[in-house]
Amino acid sequence: MPVQNLALDWQQSAVVAAGLAVAGLGLRRARSPRVRPVAPFGVEAFVIAALYSLWQLAGEVSVAGTTGAYARARWIERAEHDLRLPSERDLQHLILGHRLLVESANWYYATAHFTVLGIFLVWLFVRHRDRYPHVRNVLAVTTLVCLVIQLLPVAPPRMLPGFVDTAVRYGESVYSTGLAPDVLSAMPSVHVAWAVLVGWYAVRSSRSRWRWLGVAHAAATVFVVVSTANHWWADGVVGTGVLVASAWSVTGVSAWWRRVRADRLARDVDNPGAGSPLSDPPQPSIVQA
Repeated sequence: MPVQNLALDWQQSAVVAAGLAVAGLGLRRARSPRVRPVAPFGVEAFVIAALYSLWQLAGEVSVAGTTGAYARARWIERAEHDLRLPSERDLQHLILGHRLLVESANWYYATAHFTVLGIFLVWLFVRHRDRYPHVRNVLAVTTLVCLVIQLLPVAPPRMLPGFVDTAVRYGESVYSTGLAPDVLSAMPSVHVAWAVLVGWYAVRSSRSRWRWLGVAHAAATVFVVVSTANHWWADGVVGTGVLVASAWSVTGVSAWWRRVRADRLARDVDNPGAGSPLSDPPQPSIVQA
């Protein structure tokens, strides 16, 4: 079965997101005490499905056309060489002689990023509900920022001379054929950003030895996206940088909002009823004639 048949396009995922939104709202209005606790799952599933739909849509949109995509890719390659980063070609050569390893890398690239993220979010929602809102907000901001950057097309290594498109060679490509925007959204790597998010917050949220699977997933993702020539090292570096900046931003906004609420609560305690629409209006004085 071709890998591309396993993915939803942005229209299909948008329909799924709309269905989840309706289901979540319906569950919230349900009167059964057994049904209403399920409503938060529907709402959060809608948020994730909506993000996925936006991600798929961004792959079909470009603000600059495709003319500069190759030039930007060659500039990245030269910059990495000047910075003495490891060569993507050398890493790819490690797997090219091993068909099973190449096919496994292709499948991991095509299927693991969203699957592992989904499993991680469900686990976090069920086992560490207090941490979930923060991680979800960081995920949303990270994804949206990455999508904005991807509107400026950059060709992946596999489209340049000297690289092998391993997914095309074995019929496992998840991208459309021809020079389309969805194949030119290499910078930054959402795969790496999501995987590092899973690894970082899995370690921070749990004490179980299984939390290190998140770190292993992040390392495997970096290896896979580079060895299959789907991303430059710089794509992963920028994706991780976007994640870090998003996490700091969300943390700062959350801290600011907590201070605002604390100040408001303190004012309410000092002046009970002040400004409240339910407080009694002042009574007019009665002057005896």
